[in-house]
Amino acid sequence: MFSKIFPKIHAEGYKFLVISGIITIVFYSFSNFLGLIGLVLTIWVYYFFRDPDRVIIDDKNYLVSPADGEIIKVEEVDGPKELGLENKKFNKISVFMNVFDCHVNRTPCAGKIEEILYKPGIFVNASLDKASEDNERNYFKIKDTDNNDIVVVQIAGLIARRIVCESNKGQDLKQGDRIGMIRFGSRADVYYENYQPLVKVGQKAISGETLLAKK
Repeated sequence: MFSKIFPKIHAEGYKFLVISGIITIVFYSFSNFLGLIGLVLTIWVYYFFRDPDRVIIDDKNYLVSPADGEIIKVEEVDGPKELGLENKKFNKISVFMNVFDCHVNRTPCAGKIEEILYKPGIFVNASLDKASEDNERNYFKIKDTDNNDIVVVQIAGLIARRIVCESNKGQDLKQGDRIGMIRFGSRADVYYENYQPLVKVGQKAISGETLLAKK
């Protein structure tokens, strides 16, 4: 129960927690009302950077969600041209993270990271279609245990200004391993082949736990 009310937080959150705590003290020195606003801000920062443990299915026949949030796209598309996959068809699922969702990202499958590619960009609303091509983003190309290409894309949003990558090229991953996070509102896209989608638009997803697709 304690861990649900006070979950551990991601390392990226500590400096923001200190900053918001200092702001709260300064605000409180002016008035109780401003101090209350600062306290609410500090609580929000704490929960934004929460990093709860998740129960992973650990089954190569499924892909799990890379992010908490709302499913906003389930479609067939060309692969990302940035990875040279534009001539190959993929299914794609997009998960939109609002500022109240947990922003720690996880790998949908077990496998090896073949490539990581960072692309700078602008910061339009991450729920828009053009965010996949225009926004700051980070690509993970993963080869799963059955030699399928799985691509996870971290996409910064309107408020986000920093994509945090915590993985390396050549790294072996277990399903549900943490691969990074995005600060303050964003989106995650998953491109996959040889799996059938299990989710629909409007559905809520939980990183590492919600089953996105099945072989």
